[in-house]
Order: sequence, then C-alpha cells, then structure tokens
Amino acid sequence: MFAEAIGGWLTNSLALLADAGHMLTDVAALSLTLMAIWFASRPATPNKTYGYYRLEILAAFINGIALVLLSLWVIYEAYERWTNPPEILGLGLTIVAIGGLIVNLTAAYLLHGSHEHDLNMRGAWLHVLGDALGSVAAIGAGVLILAFGWFWADAVVSVLISLIIIYGAWKLIRESVNVLLEGTPSHINLTALEESILEMNHVKDVHDLHVWTITSGMDALSVHIVHQDSASQSKLLRKVREKLHDEFGIDHLTIQMEKESDEKENPHPCFSGANCFDTSQRIELNG
Repeated sequence: MFAEAIGGWLTNSLALLADAGHMLTDVAALSLTLMAIWFASRPATPNKTYGYYRLEILAAFINGIALVLLSLWVIYEAYERWTNPPEILGLGLTIVAIGGLIVNLTAAYLLHGSHEHDLNMRGAWLHVLGDALGSVAAIGAGVLILAFGWFWADAVVSVLISLIIIYGAWKLIRESVNVLLEGTPSHINLTALEESILEMNHVKDVHDLHVWTITSGMDALSVHIVHQDSASQSKLLRKVREKLHDEFGIDHLTIQMEKESDEKENPHPCFSGANCFDTSQRIELNG
C-alpha cells in the first residue's frame, strides 16, 4: 500500500493512487474480517442464541459498501483527469504496478480456498482480487504511456478497475443483504423443496415452510408437516430429516408434525399455503 501510494505520487498516476487507496480499505476490511471470524467462534449466550455468526455477514456487507464508495470516488477523479491529462512517468508506474501484482496474486492464492462458501472470506478475497486486477490494468496503462505517450490511458484504466470492483461488490452486497433479511438461500428452490416433502408417503400437506441462512454455509429450515393419523411420527420425522439432508444439504431443522385429524378440528391459520405473519397467534396455537 505504501509503495503504491509513494509510487503514485512520484509518477503522478491516478491508477496507482487508486490501487493504494483500495489497499487502504483492504487494511480495514481484512481487519474487520479477522475480527468477525474471531467473534463468530465465540459460543452462544442466552441473549445471543445463534452466537455471533451474523457478524461475518455484517462484515461482508460493510466491505461491499466500502468497495463501491471507493470506486465511485476513483471514477470521479478519472473524469477530472480525462479533460486535462497530466504527465505521468510510465516506467515508474509499470515497475511499481508489477510489484503490486506479485503481492496481490500471493494474497489471492492464500485466500482462494475459503472464499466460495463464506461471504466474509469472499469479501476479503474480492478486495485482494480487485487489487490484483488493478495492478494488471496499471501495468497496461504504463506500457501504453511508455510506447505511445497516451497519458489518458491512466484515467481509462482507473475507470475500468472501478467498474470491475463495483460488479463484484454489488454481488457481495446483494447476497449479504439477502442473508440479513433472512431470505431464501439462492441455491435452494423452495418450490422443489416443498414438493419433495409432499411426495413422501403419509404426508398430506405442508405449511409454515421457511428456509434462511444463519451464516455462510449454515442454512436453517422450519416447517409444519400434516400427516395421516396412521403414520408413525418418529419414523416419518427421521425420513424427512434424511431427505432434506441428502437432497438439499440442510441439517439445522425445526419440524412440527401434525396429525391430519387434529388439523381438521383446529385448522391452522397458515394451513394450505396461506400467508401468515401473526407469530403471536402461531405460538398460541402450537402450544
């Protein structure tokens, strides 16, 4: 970060300064990531029954916002330079950018193994990958300046870096917001999940079906299953749990089994697919 900041100042390169500014956010972002991982490892408490897993998602959300804001600032600065391109030392720009690329590729390699299933780690990986792409683009700008004297290439490259970063950051923000709002995980087809339960023997209906994400790689499900009176609840429950694990990879389950005769005598307000958000009524009926 310091090398690119000093190099950007000496060479008058916005691309290097942008990459250095991006690395400055990385220092904060990676620190936030480490802190979130440490907090998430703490055990649950009576006041935090799920523990601190969601701090990882909050860290991912904050990282995404920081990336977008920084990128917008770089685009604004690039526009200012486009109208009056300053003289830039292409050789110094290229040398510093090559050094930055080596460092960023090393960091991206170290983080690669955990980024696919962990939003928090993905935020950290995106920061480093964005820096690596920034270094590649800065090298390209340096070569164009050395070969043709195209000083405007520095501003163009800065915008290109920013757009790539915004694209990745937007996906990160969208996924983290979906987790915070307890939306259905993107890899879960709720209709297919419901049909999978309904096609089982003795199952008559399903209602109050909810699937959400506690933190990356940890999905949860709650559902009410109406079954035939003659069915064994324990056996059916075991089969449902096995089916949900094998087909959808969900292990954190809360399943309420209801006999068909009981449901007919005391119909549930959410029975037969009706929408229901009155939790106080639901708690009272479920005892």
